Parts: sequence; structure tokens; C-alpha cells
Amino acid sequence: MAVRAERGGALVRVTVLGSGDAFGSGGRWHSAYLVESAGATFLLDCGPTILQSLKSGGYDTARIDFVLVSHLHGDHFGGIPFLFMEYIYEQPRTRPLRVYGPPGTERRVRALFAALYEKNAGMPMPFPVRFEELEPGTMRDQSGVRASVFRVPHTPELVALGYRIEADGRSILYSGDSAWTEEFIERSRGADLFICECSTYETRLDIHISYPEIAARARELGCKRLLLSHLGAEPLRHLPDITLECARDGMTVEL
Repeated sequence: MAVRAERGGALVRVTVLGSGDAFGSGGRWHSAYLVESAGATFLLDCGPTILQSLKSGGYDTARIDFVLVSHLHGDHFGGIPFLFMEYIYEQPRTRPLRVYGPPGTERRVRALFAALYEKNAGMPMPFPVRFEELEPGTMRDQSGVRASVFRVPHTPELVALGYRIEADGRSILYSGDSAWTEEFIERSRGADLFICECSTYETRLDIHISYPEIAARARELGCKRLLLSHLGAEPLRHLPDITLECARDGMTVEL
């Protein structure tokens, strides 16, 4: 079902399926964002709570065309095997599912599937799964969606990616998990929405962004709307003091 804006042109809708951190702080679900455009419906990250969040919102899991993974920490890609099981048993699927992510994505997803559902992982899939591993500095077009791929500073053992996504004349910048980088200022220019991680408040880490860091630079960002997500226990404790918009599980943003 394509959603159209009244003023003409396609409406891009972003639903926050999970705004929490790896620890489910505040009872929030793991990282996942459903993006609906005229040409494609896809996920930005796919945490382990993906089926709960989709089904609690009444979303048709069969509509997902592809998944864009930011990095290979479990709270960002651990839901993909559950999608596989959904498409084997609950929503039998024959059309391809595409999974895009950093180097190592196919190996890690297949290993996780085997660890969780060994029998199913050893059987032929009833639908094609097509992996494509993305390198920073590249661009990928799929079903009218263009993703510009760039590396963000996170843990040294992984390649962590951010994405600037263009669809139907709208643009979304997604930080994934990242420390603060000046690159966000340049890449946010003209973006309709910037989904930026904000894991801590008092604590300063070299792998995540704290609220004071993003608040100090928010006016330099060129996006039309800034949405803080991947919220840890510290920012959740300080919500009354936070003036920037914070994501909530289940909220939708129409662009």
C-alpha cells in the first residue's frame, strides 16, 4: 500500500520500532525503524524485538522489501533470524529478501540463524535471501531508494555505518551507533530527518554520543528535524531536562 501526501508526491513515513539501547533501558525495544516510501518498505536496523514491535503496531511483516544494517552488534541485527522464521512459517514468502550491511554481514547473520534455529538454518530457504555487503564511501540504489554509506566511529573491532537515505524527494540521515563526528554536520544539511543516537548523559564514551555533546552542536546541524534515539538509562532519567526531541517506541514521523 503506497501512502500519498495530499499535496502530491509520495509521503515517506518513518516508524520507530525500537528506540532503546542494547540493555532495553526503560523497557524500550531494540533498534529498528520502519521506512515506508512509494517504491519500497524497508528496515533501518533489525534488533531482536523486531517481530514484537511490528506486530504490536499492526504492521504487515510481508511488506518488508529489504533491511539496512548499520553494524553487527546484536541489538541492531539480531532480529533478522526471527524475520526468516516469520517468512518460513507465519507469512510464507517466495519473493527475495535483501539484507545490506557492513563487511561480515552474511557470515554473522547465517551463524546467528544456525545458533538460534539449527534445523531451519540447515535447510534450503523457501525464499531467496540476497546479501550485499557495503563499503563506506559507496552508494546503493534499490527500488527507488538511494543509500549513501559512510563509516562512523564506534567500536574498533567492527565497521559501523551511517546512512544518508533519499526516497521520493525526502532524505533521512541515520547515525547508527556512533561517537560524535563532525561529519554529521555536513551530512545533515538539507535532511528532512536526522535519527541520531544518544546513549548517555553524564558519561562520556568514545563509542557513543552523550546528550550534552549533541545539544551543544544541534544548532549547527542542517536537518529539518532531529530525533534522538538509542536512548540509554542516563538520558531516560533526565528526560525532563532534555529539550531536544526524543524518539518513542511506536511513534511515526511523516516527511
